[in-house]
Amino acid sequence: MDVKSELLAVLDETLGLQGRAAGFDLDTPLLGALPELDSMAVVSLIAGLETHFGITVDDDDIDGSTFSTVGALVQFVDGKLAA
Repeated sequence: MDVKSELLAVLDETLGLQGRAAGFDLDTPLLGALPELDSMAVVSLIAGLETHFGITVDDDDIDGSTFSTVGALVQFVDGKLAA
């Protein structure tokens, strides 16, 4: 499974980026850099990741650094999939 490309697809769909996420790399900043990623969108993104990857995200699993970059979010999802 290519977690990065699947995560980018979820990100693109959830935030309505119209394909822009396809150009993101691991260093692409997210929280604070994408106007579409506000606090309400974070909740929607978490729900989308849970559904797509079949993971469960508890409130204490996440903080702002989880959504700092694409790479940080990929690492988070990888960790959840490995658990």
